Amino acid sequence: MKRLSILAAGLLVGAAALQYSNVASGQDGWVTLVDSSKMGDWDEVGKANWAMKDGALTADKLDGKDLSYLVSKTSYKDFQIKAEFWADDDVNSGIFIRCQDPKKIDAKLCYEVNIFDKRPDPSYGTGAIVDVAKVDPMPKAGGKWNTYEITAQGPRLVVVLNGQKTVDVQDSKLASGPFALQYGSGVLKWRKVQIKPL
Repeated sequence: MKRLSILAAGLLVGAAALQYSNVASGQDGWVTLVDSSKMGDWDEVGKANWAMKDGALTADKLDGKDLSYLVSKTSYKDFQIKAEFWADDDVNSGIFIRCQDPKKIDAKLCYEVNIFDKRPDPSYGTGAIVDVAKVDPMPKAGGKWNTYEITAQGPRLVVVLNGQKTVDVQDSKLASGPFALQYGSGVLKWRKVQIKPL
Protein backbone atom coordinates (compact mmCIF):
# COMPACT_ATOMS: atom_id res chain seq x y z
CA MET A 1 0.00 0.00 0.00
CA LYS A 2 2.85 2.34 0.88
CA ARG A 3 4.43 1.66 -2.53
CA LEU A 4 1.14 2.51 -4.24
CA SER A 5 0.88 5.80 -2.30
CA ILE A 6 4.41 6.77 -3.31
CA LEU A 7 3.63 5.94 -6.96
CA ALA A 8 0.40 7.98 -6.84
CA ALA A 9 2.20 10.93 -5.26
CA GLY A 10 4.89 10.74 -7.94
CA LEU A 11 2.29 10.73 -10.71
CA LEU A 12 0.53 13.73 -9.18
CA VAL A 13 3.78 15.69 -8.91
CA GLY A 14 4.68 14.75 -12.52
CA ALA A 15 1.24 15.77 -13.80
CA ALA A 16 1.43 19.07 -11.92
CA ALA A 17 4.90 19.78 -13.33
CA LEU A 18 3.72 18.99 -16.87
CA GLN A 19 0.65 21.19 -16.46
CA TYR A 20 2.81 24.01 -15.05
CA SER A 21 5.29 23.77 -17.94
CA ASN A 22 2.44 23.98 -20.49
CA VAL A 23 0.96 26.98 -18.69
CA ALA A 24 4.38 28.61 -18.27
CA SER A 25 5.14 28.31 -21.97
CA GLY A 26 1.60 29.26 -22.86
CA GLN A 27 2.17 27.66 -26.21
CA ASP A 28 0.46 24.26 -26.01
CA GLY A 29 3.45 22.49 -27.55
CA TRP A 30 4.51 25.36 -29.82
CA VAL A 31 8.21 26.23 -29.85
CA THR A 32 8.92 29.86 -30.73
CA LEU A 33 12.11 30.29 -32.75
CA VAL A 34 11.65 33.92 -33.82
CA ASP A 35 9.59 36.61 -32.13
CA SER A 36 9.70 40.39 -31.89
CA SER A 37 12.65 40.29 -29.50
CA LYS A 38 14.79 37.29 -30.52
CA MET A 39 16.34 35.94 -33.68
CA GLY A 40 16.56 32.38 -32.38
CA ASP A 41 19.40 29.89 -32.70
CA TRP A 42 20.04 28.81 -36.30
CA ASP A 43 22.83 27.47 -38.46
CA GLU A 44 23.49 29.79 -41.39
CA VAL A 45 24.14 28.50 -44.91
CA GLY A 46 25.22 31.28 -47.26
CA LYS A 47 25.47 34.83 -45.97
CA ALA A 48 22.96 37.65 -45.72
CA ASN A 49 22.66 40.62 -43.39
CA TRP A 50 20.20 38.88 -41.02
CA ALA A 51 19.47 41.17 -38.04
CA MET A 52 16.75 42.08 -35.57
CA LYS A 53 15.28 45.46 -36.58
CA ASP A 54 12.08 47.10 -35.35
CA GLY A 55 10.73 43.89 -33.81
CA ALA A 56 11.42 41.58 -36.76
CA LEU A 57 14.20 39.38 -38.12
CA THR A 58 15.15 41.11 -41.37
CA ALA A 59 17.39 40.66 -44.40
CA ASP A 60 17.72 42.89 -47.43
CA LYS A 61 21.01 41.94 -49.05
CA LEU A 62 23.24 38.97 -49.61
CA ASP A 63 26.84 39.05 -48.43
CA GLY A 64 27.97 37.04 -51.44
CA LYS A 65 26.41 35.56 -54.56
CA ASP A 66 24.78 32.48 -52.97
CA LEU A 67 21.32 32.51 -51.42
CA SER A 68 21.21 32.56 -47.63
CA TYR A 69 19.35 30.23 -45.26
CA LEU A 70 18.79 30.02 -41.53
CA VAL A 71 18.53 26.30 -40.78
CA SER A 72 16.92 24.87 -37.64
CA LYS A 73 19.24 22.91 -35.38
CA THR A 74 16.52 20.31 -34.80
CA SER A 75 15.16 17.79 -37.30
CA TYR A 76 11.38 17.33 -37.56
CA LYS A 77 9.20 14.59 -39.03
CA ASP A 78 5.55 15.56 -38.52
CA PHE A 79 4.87 19.16 -37.51
CA GLN A 80 3.00 22.42 -37.96
CA ILE A 81 4.74 25.72 -38.65
CA LYS A 82 3.22 29.16 -38.14
CA ALA A 83 5.23 32.00 -39.63
CA GLU A 84 4.42 35.70 -39.88
CA PHE A 85 6.39 37.48 -42.59
CA TRP A 86 6.51 40.72 -44.55
CA ALA A 87 7.85 40.69 -48.08
CA ASP A 88 8.30 43.47 -50.59
CA ASP A 89 7.20 42.94 -54.19
CA ASP A 90 10.70 41.83 -55.28
CA VAL A 91 11.35 39.28 -52.55
CA ASN A 92 12.58 35.77 -53.36
CA SER A 93 12.23 33.69 -50.23
CA GLY A 94 10.52 30.67 -48.77
CA ILE A 95 10.38 28.09 -46.02
CA PHE A 96 12.21 24.86 -46.80
CA ILE A 97 10.98 21.82 -44.85
CA ARG A 98 12.20 18.25 -44.28
CA CYS A 99 15.65 19.11 -45.64
CA GLN A 100 17.87 16.10 -46.26
CA ASP A 101 21.22 17.89 -45.88
CA PRO A 102 21.37 20.81 -43.41
CA LYS A 103 24.44 22.18 -45.21
CA LYS A 104 22.89 22.15 -48.70
CA ILE A 105 19.43 23.68 -48.97
CA ASP A 106 17.56 23.49 -52.28
CA ALA A 107 14.21 22.37 -53.72
CA LYS A 108 15.59 18.94 -54.66
CA LEU A 109 16.67 18.10 -51.11
CA CYS A 110 13.81 19.87 -49.29
CA TYR A 111 10.20 20.84 -49.88
CA GLU A 112 10.24 24.56 -50.74
CA VAL A 113 7.13 26.48 -49.68
CA ASN A 114 7.67 29.51 -51.87
CA ILE A 115 7.43 33.27 -51.31
CA PHE A 116 8.18 34.68 -54.76
CA ASP A 117 5.49 36.91 -56.32
CA LYS A 118 7.60 37.59 -59.44
CA ARG A 119 8.69 34.02 -60.12
CA PRO A 120 8.98 33.53 -63.91
CA ASP A 121 6.76 30.41 -63.66
CA PRO A 122 3.98 31.64 -61.32
CA SER A 123 2.51 28.14 -60.96
CA TYR A 124 5.29 27.48 -58.43
CA GLY A 125 5.31 31.01 -56.99
CA THR A 126 3.99 32.24 -53.65
CA GLY A 127 1.83 29.61 -51.94
CA ALA A 128 3.16 26.66 -53.95
CA ILE A 129 5.58 23.86 -53.07
CA VAL A 130 8.19 24.05 -55.82
CA ASP A 131 8.12 21.06 -58.20
CA VAL A 132 5.52 19.29 -56.01
CA ALA A 133 2.29 21.32 -55.85
CA LYS A 134 1.27 24.21 -58.11
CA VAL A 135 -0.95 27.10 -57.10
CA ASP A 136 -3.56 28.70 -59.35
CA PRO A 137 -4.18 31.56 -59.12
CA MET A 138 -1.03 32.57 -57.28
CA PRO A 139 -1.74 34.78 -54.26
CA LYS A 140 0.42 37.86 -53.73
CA ALA A 141 2.39 38.42 -50.53
CA GLY A 142 4.22 41.64 -51.45
CA GLY A 143 3.86 44.81 -49.43
CA LYS A 144 2.02 43.40 -46.40
CA TRP A 145 2.26 41.14 -43.37
CA ASN A 146 1.31 37.54 -44.14
CA THR A 147 0.86 34.32 -42.21
CA TYR A 148 1.94 30.89 -43.42
CA GLU A 149 0.57 27.78 -41.74
CA ILE A 150 2.35 24.67 -42.95
CA THR A 151 1.44 21.15 -41.86
CA ALA A 152 3.50 18.07 -42.69
CA GLN A 153 2.02 14.83 -41.39
CA GLY A 154 3.21 11.64 -43.01
CA PRO A 155 3.00 12.15 -46.78
CA ARG A 156 0.35 14.89 -46.51
CA LEU A 157 1.55 18.48 -46.94
CA VAL A 158 -0.88 21.38 -46.42
CA VAL A 159 -0.06 25.06 -46.94
CA VAL A 160 -2.36 27.89 -45.84
CA LEU A 161 -1.49 31.50 -46.69
CA ASN A 162 -3.49 34.21 -44.90
CA GLY A 163 -6.29 31.75 -44.14
CA GLN A 164 -6.54 30.45 -47.73
CA LYS A 165 -5.46 26.86 -48.44
CA THR A 166 -3.05 26.93 -51.38
CA VAL A 167 -1.71 23.35 -51.25
CA ASP A 168 -3.07 20.02 -50.03
CA VAL A 169 -0.95 17.27 -51.53
CA GLN A 170 0.40 13.78 -50.85
CA ASP A 171 4.14 13.32 -51.42
CA SER A 172 6.35 10.79 -49.65
CA LYS A 173 9.70 11.75 -51.18
CA LEU A 174 11.03 13.42 -47.99
CA ALA A 175 10.10 12.14 -44.53
CA SER A 176 12.00 14.30 -42.04
CA GLY A 177 14.74 16.87 -41.55
CA PRO A 178 15.38 20.40 -40.35
CA PHE A 179 13.60 23.39 -41.85
CA ALA A 180 15.07 26.62 -43.17
CA LEU A 181 14.15 30.25 -43.79
CA GLN A 182 15.47 31.55 -47.11
CA TYR A 183 16.64 34.97 -48.23
CA GLY A 184 17.35 35.50 -51.92
CA SER A 185 16.43 39.07 -52.87
CA GLY A 186 14.22 42.04 -51.97
CA VAL A 187 13.31 42.99 -48.40
CA LEU A 188 12.13 40.26 -46.03
CA LYS A 189 10.99 40.39 -42.39
CA TRP A 190 10.00 37.53 -40.07
CA ARG A 191 7.93 38.72 -37.10
CA LYS A 192 7.21 35.28 -35.61
CA VAL A 193 8.20 31.71 -36.47
CA GLN A 194 6.86 28.80 -34.41
CA ILE A 195 6.89 25.03 -34.84
CA LYS A 196 4.86 22.33 -33.12
CA PRO A 197 5.95 18.70 -33.44
CA LEU A 198 2.98 16.38 -34.04
